[in-house]
Amino acid sequence: MYFELIIFLVMVAVFMIGCFKFKLPVGIAMVLAAISGSLVSGNGISVRHLIEGSFGYIDTILVIATAMIFMKVVEASGALHALSSVIINRFHKRPAILLIFLMLVVMFPGMITGSSTAAVLTAGSLVAPVFLMLGIPAVNTAAIIAVGGMMGMIAPPVNVPVMIIGSGIDMPYVGFGLPLLLMSVPIAIFTVLFLGHKYAHKTSYAELKENLDFDLDKKYGLLVYLPLFVVLSLMLLTKILPQYIPNLGLPLIFLLGSLIGIFTGERFNIFKKVKEAISDALPVLGILVGVGMFIQIMTLTGVRGLIVVNSISLPMALLYIGIAITIPLFGAISSYGSASVLGVPFILALLSQDQIITAGALSLIASLGDLMPPTALAGLFAAQVVGVDNYVQVLKKTAVPAIVINVAGIIFIIFANQLAGILF
Repeated sequence: MYFELIIFLVMVAVFMIGCFKFKLPVGIAMVLAAISGSLVSGNGISVRHLIEGSFGYIDTILVIATAMIFMKVVEASGALHALSSVIINRFHKRPAILLIFLMLVVMFPGMITGSSTAAVLTAGSLVAPVFLMLGIPAVNTAAIIAVGGMMGMIAPPVNVPVMIIGSGIDMPYVGFGLPLLLMSVPIAIFTVLFLGHKYAHKTSYAELKENLDFDLDKKYGLLVYLPLFVVLSLMLLTKILPQYIPNLGLPLIFLLGSLIGIFTGERFNIFKKVKEAISDALPVLGILVGVGMFIQIMTLTGVRGLIVVNSISLPMALLYIGIAITIPLFGAISSYGSASVLGVPFILALLSQDQIITAGALSLIASLGDLMPPTALAGLFAAQVVGVDNYVQVLKKTAVPAIVINVAGIIFIIFANQLAGILF
């Protein structure tokens, strides 16, 4: 037991030094930590296990890569801009409803890619000027965008932390749609109204028209939305009518949507957009490769078993406290890493609870890692999008939504069986 603990501490120490001392990318730091664990355990540089681990999340990697391509196509074709203009045109005199729909727009890229960063940098940069024109302070706007990106990451159809947890316990990614919507959308709506409604005011259509492009919807009509319609339809129909429509898989669905998007809106260089998409996705893909290696070596050396055994032996009250504290704190390194390193042991310790609800709730809590300094990716990028110099101010504004997220996650875990009985 003590030897496994030493191995784990060495792996964590190497990771922390790589990230914070030498400023290495998270994925590279995880690879070095995995190698160090293999060396300390006496297995040498176990190339076989490192390679096996790097392919551990290949399905998720393909989903994220193709989803990023689809988002770039949708953005370049004008579909995302057209959707935003329709919402603003319809609800600019009703600030509360407008705020809610704009929050859903912020969430959308995260829902498709499973990345809060993608949501913040794409839709977040698109709707930030509207939030500011409505009278919402820049710090509050950044906080809204950060939490919106996180809730998009948790919402269906793509939730990477749940996929990671499911891979760790051989649980298929099936049946999560409704529970994840219930966990993410209400919190997103609460956040945007809590941080923005008291500042928001009615904005004239003329003022908005000076700053936004309302011509795309008129120019292309419903055709510009065809890629979105095809992707959403295929996602739903493969679930509703599996006997008639085979499960194409998310990567193929996203590629089909991207192919259609080339011909339905503004003209753009598809090769350039694919290159941009993969470039933007590489940091996330690198993290998943590193996480896979890290978990594989933890399994090889017995560290994973040590964490599982100790998690299972905790009294339930301490287990809930441990989940609420350790998962967000470890998420400061990576919310994906937190879901894998801690989410899997915790769900094994909660086998008496409904696994779908529990895994979704653990992913909800893991999303808080994107608000944890020093990385705090969602808060950092949201501050950059809005133009706030000190991202710590943004993190302070997200304190109440973060508490709500953590408490909601624990409540969902406690009442997982009862909720499953209602939903399923």
